[in-house]
Amino acid sequence: MVDYSKILNKKIKEVKPSGIRKFFDIANEMEDVISLSIGEPDFQTPWHIRQAGIDSLEKGKTWYTPNRGFIKLRQEISNYFDRRFNVKYDPNDEILVTVGGSEAIDVVLRCVVEEGDEVLIPQPSFVCYEPLAVMADATPVIIETKKENNFKLTPQDIEEKITDKTKVLILPFPNNPTGAIMEREELEAIAEVIEKHDLFVLSDEIYGELTYNGKGHVAFSSIGNMKERTVVVSGFSKTYAMTGWRLGYALGPKPVIDQITKLHQFGIMSAPTTAQYAAIEALKNGDKDIENMRNQYNMRRRLLVGSFNKMGLTCFDPQGAFYVFPCIKSTGLSSEEFCTRLLKAKHVAVVPGNAFGESGEGYVRVSYSYSLAHLKEALKRIEEFLKELKEENS
Repeated sequence: MVDYSKILNKKIKEVKPSGIRKFFDIANEMEDVISLSIGEPDFQTPWHIRQAGIDSLEKGKTWYTPNRGFIKLRQEISNYFDRRFNVKYDPNDEILVTVGGSEAIDVVLRCVVEEGDEVLIPQPSFVCYEPLAVMADATPVIIETKKENNFKLTPQDIEEKITDKTKVLILPFPNNPTGAIMEREELEAIAEVIEKHDLFVLSDEIYGELTYNGKGHVAFSSIGNMKERTVVVSGFSKTYAMTGWRLGYALGPKPVIDQITKLHQFGIMSAPTTAQYAAIEALKNGDKDIENMRNQYNMRRRLLVGSFNKMGLTCFDPQGAFYVFPCIKSTGLSSEEFCTRLLKAKHVAVVPGNAFGESGEGYVRVSYSYSLAHLKEALKRIEEFLKELKEENS
């Protein structure tokens, strides 16, 4: 018998599986389930983008691409960031095309931290930051964001956690799961702390196009001198409903991009060729698609926030991404208990808030990247569940 405990990496074994996928997998095995658990746009990738991918296949364009991605794609990413967020990146040496935003986060962390370094991670936040920091031999230091601050990150929050080992701040806004965003003046205040303490920033802006405050997203690298201290991670999954195409990118200073390209080169080689042709089309001609989808999301956002507040599950008004984060403390159930019982009783899948860090306990994440019909039926079932809970406890 093979003793796999001697073979497997202890650090990887100790990392817990994603709490998001747990409920998604359970829901997949049940019938008549409405799953609001995954950040998966219900929109199809717009036809003109799909057509570009199809055309590339029909013409036999199935070869490897350069490690950094097609230069045409990098030029379009550069044009897009300049056009939408007023930041210029050199397509030759400041942009790397990756297999989704997740790969970009992984390679950045592995290239900028070493054993003993501390990485500041605001939570609640996406599930990958903490385990990826651990796998990169760094020490995650959690910063709890609070509902009374609309789950925003403050300079005071950062200052309280900084030590002589602090090296990197992860800036996850617009935020998954809370939907919180950061305004320009708030980012400027954080930039002062970053410069004061000579820190580096990984800014995950995958939801940058999905903001609803009327002002638009502010790229952290557009603030003061932050471009030289920041790698911006983004991609095509949320903006253009291209989740299955698996395409993202990292933007940053040449010395950093050179090193993460090396890691990407040996671990991945290059991002999918067909997806890159589709992405070129998305960036060139997809601005109207962004607006149309954002308008639909905004309508769903207002429906969910209003409905949860009426039900007594108080929910702050998220201004970004496509999630709401209602508080379920009034039910007397933990986040896990609420989600498990809701799934069993009403066949509605949402994600426990503590999947996104301990500070998410007492909340659940509900995605509104699903059709209006699905959302309305889910809300009806959740309301029935809450009424039955009250009767049970009365």
